[in-house]
Amino acid sequence: MTGKVLITGASGFVGYHLIESALSRGLEVTAGIRKSSQVDHLSGFNIRYAHLDFTQPAQLARVLEEGGYDYIIHAAGATKAPTQPAYDEANALSTERLAGAARMALPRLKKLVFLSSLAAIGPLTHIEGAITEQTQPNPVTAYGRSKLLAERKLAIQPIPWLVLRPTAVYGPRDKDIFILLRMIRRGWEPYIGKAPQRLSFVYVKDLADLGVHALFTEHIHRTYNVTDGRAYERFELAEIVKDFFHRRTLRIFVPVPLVRVIASTLERAYARRQKSPALNREKLEELTAPNWVCEISTVKRDLGYLPDYDLKNGLEETLEWYLRNGWL
Repeated sequence: MTGKVLITGASGFVGYHLIESALSRGLEVTAGIRKSSQVDHLSGFNIRYAHLDFTQPAQLARVLEEGGYDYIIHAAGATKAPTQPAYDEANALSTERLAGAARMALPRLKKLVFLSSLAAIGPLTHIEGAITEQTQPNPVTAYGRSKLLAERKLAIQPIPWLVLRPTAVYGPRDKDIFILLRMIRRGWEPYIGKAPQRLSFVYVKDLADLGVHALFTEHIHRTYNVTDGRAYERFELAEIVKDFFHRRTLRIFVPVPLVRVIASTLERAYARRQKSPALNREKLEELTAPNWVCEISTVKRDLGYLPDYDLKNGLEETLEWYLRNGWL
């Protein structure tokens, strides 16, 4: 495989693994970053850099034209923002501007792969069944709504695009699920409420490999949900971590009403700072949703997706990386 690929959001968790996968397939990689991005962890890669300003369409078009890219993987975005307009700016309008710039500056663009999120569909409200590409979108967070808006803005662009909607992504260098893993290792196993849940996950290397592979498939103008293809009960992640460390935990169930009060308090406190707390009332809806299980037969059929990792071997590899690199 040859060609030039621009990877936006390259300094982030998923971006790192996209770079690694693209280089392993012989692609010439340019990391699309902001001027403020920290890139020390990318120094071992043989890549170029391009500074992108998603608020400036003309600058975007100029950078794309100078790069002469064959492919784009758009992984940039925000998972935390203070308001819906801020989410829309970071996730939807930036996608629209990038696609518009690509239309003008890269007339021979072979494909743009956009990493959206399963949050754009939202969870099922019942414990049975699975989310499919035909499930009516009902995002429960501002983040999810912004990703759905990004998909809709991309859909009207006359360029060869493809959308991947990953579920919860974990793996080496992740800082979100890492917080929970660290708590479990320290002997704490917290849960919000006692209602049953069915969850889905995808290992970052499987997602990155699929994102790069999707560049070379014939399919365009389609959207695919991405998980490891399995359904997990709410306690399974903790059980894997406990087995790995050979330790017991204190399982704590925090009542949902209490967490809702905490979330409301955090929202009011952060409103003065124009920042978004890690926990808010919308995020609580996402965390307590009954069912995030996903059907992936379509992506397996069309893109030949065969995930190498389930939650057990993915978590074990992740935990080994955290230990080796001094995170745990």
